[in-house]
Amino acid sequence: MAILFDLDGVFYSGEAAVPGAAAVAGWAYEQGIPHLFLTNTTSRSRDHLVAKLAGFGVATDVDHILTPPVAAVAWCRRHVPGRPVALLVPEQTRAEFASLEVKAPEDEVAALVIGDLGRGWTFDLMNRAFRCLMQPSRPRLIALGMTRYWRSAEGLQLDVAPFVMALSHAAGVEPVVLGKPAAAFYHAAVERLGVAPARTLMVGDDIRVDIDGAQQAGLQGVLVRTGKFREADLELGIRPAAVLDSVADLPAWCCERAPPC
Repeated sequence: MAILFDLDGVFYSGEAAVPGAAAVAGWAYEQGIPHLFLTNTTSRSRDHLVAKLAGFGVATDVDHILTPPVAAVAWCRRHVPGRPVALLVPEQTRAEFASLEVKAPEDEVAALVIGDLGRGWTFDLMNRAFRCLMQPSRPRLIALGMTRYWRSAEGLQLDVAPFVMALSHAAGVEPVVLGKPAAAFYHAAVERLGVAPARTLMVGDDIRVDIDGAQQAGLQGVLVRTGKFREADLELGIRPAAVLDSVADLPAWCCERAPPC
């Protein structure tokens, strides 16, 4: 068995830790269970995520965190090698693209990478992105995940997907999604762990992105009632392998399925 853990909404919500979550990370490590932290977060680097998790009592390293920027760099090296790209991503994330040649959206580029800019989105910025995609060379539109919204301390907030879809519609281009719920992202994670998809659990709080996305990729989805979870999610026809009150309940659930533990 292997486990993919979502972060925001599973181990913490905003700046508050989910009670008992840190112990689950320790359990996975002590039991020798292959695992990765799989997140669509593009507003923070992996180094920042490692430090944030440490503040919640979770010890890990960048090699155990898979993010869309990491997948995007690999995609660009494979599909547009040696060609420049434009980035519309948070400043903290730009460091992940240091190995690529980066130019402004107004320049001739092979791809435009879109991340979650939150309140940074404006009409002028959206129009710059649109004009970039309309260049004669027709750059590829790279989406760092397709999460529709997330829960902050202020309530639900739009994530990257609505902006990607607006640009896709306006420019008539199909986005390359490098993040959840894209099957390729899940497959990259299980390949890194060396475990078959059917023997891998995806633990998350988003019924569509984490659970349905994982199941479509051949994984098992475990939904937790923290983060953005709403009871109405259970009426959408998506059937998780389990619905747990919290990730803290995961070890006991796994033990029930495959004792002894």
